[in-house]
Amino acid sequence: MREMKIGGFSERLESQAAARKALLEKFKPKPMVQAVEAEGRFETRAQRKARELEEVRAKRAAEKEAARVQAEQAAAARAEAIANDEELQLAMKRDERKARKAEAKAQARAKREAKSAARR
Repeated sequence: MREMKIGGFSERLESQAAARKALLEKFKPKPMVQAVEAEGRFETRAQRKARELEEVRAKRAAEKEAARVQAEQAAAARAEAIANDEELQLAMKRDERKARKAEAKAQARAKREAKSAARR
């Protein structure tokens, strides 16, 4: 076995400082090559996230507007089809008349029952 020469106090302090410095070098960030955008500037994560969020919001707003326009067009087409269909118009009038007569009949029955209850 080879004997190591133990130096003086100052030598031990120097070697300890060198070892500590070498250990800390491992933790220092290394320079990295980063992609440069077309404008020649970097985009941070926060900026990229904000940009992507705006893109998603704009896309959703456009989809929502398209759906609203389509729904309006469908409603207009339905209304036009109803207006142009004479049989449907007659059926609607007949249903409305039936509903009115049923309501009047129900009111008359309620009136009769109230009169009958008052006599008792």
